[in-house]
Amino acid sequence: MTDITEPANLQPECFKAPDAAALFRSQPSTHKAKILLLYGSLRQRSFSRLVVEESARILQKMGAETRIFNPSGLPLPDDCDDSHAKVQELRELVQWAEGMVWCSPERHGAMTGIMKAQIDWIPLSIGAVRPTQGKTLAVMQVCGGSQSFNAVNQMRILGRWMRCLTIPNQSSVAKAWAEFDDDDRMKPSPYYDRIVDVLEELMHFTLLTRDRNDVLLDRYSERKETAEQLMSRVNQRSL
Repeated sequence: MTDITEPANLQPECFKAPDAAALFRSQPSTHKAKILLLYGSLRQRSFSRLVVEESARILQKMGAETRIFNPSGLPLPDDCDDSHAKVQELRELVQWAEGMVWCSPERHGAMTGIMKAQIDWIPLSIGAVRPTQGKTLAVMQVCGGSQSFNAVNQMRILGRWMRCLTIPNQSSVAKAWAEFDDDDRMKPSPYYDRIVDVLEELMHFTLLTRDRNDVLLDRYSERKETAEQLMSRVNQRSL
């Protein structure tokens, strides 16, 4: 008689129950959290770039190491091969990073093409490595008018698709042109405070998860696929 309390289709040799001890068994890393920041405008006075530059200052104050990618000169996706210098620079930075900040203006109710092009040049896999999988992500946007969340909502979808750990908090700066002084430094405001909140949460999630990817990213379906591939290779007949 079938035991109705047992799952019907699990492969026992590939199944693992989540183990709290495994999540916390290793000693935490002591190096600075490595955060990559991307922005989505090439204007001379780009407010998404100014938010990213201020975010980098805040992150450094929180103890992070930061790098900002300048998208100027990055070709359109598929307009050249991935040997292009700017593509290689972006991909190397993504592999270096433990967490990311994406900040885009909202244009025509969406993130900019410049922002999307950067994300599209980041591959889902490099060999057997998924370069974004398990990295933390914070999403932000700047608005020319009233506050909107279209761009951050779209970037959340992309973050999930790239298997990032996108944090719950987010930032949307309305009338961004009014939020910076003549020295391009952000003025005190609730928008500034929200950015600090977002970055604080990003740091917490990064420090909590960066040493646990071997457990957090270990999936039943992938263990099962690997086992089936191994069985197929071992059992194939010599020709």
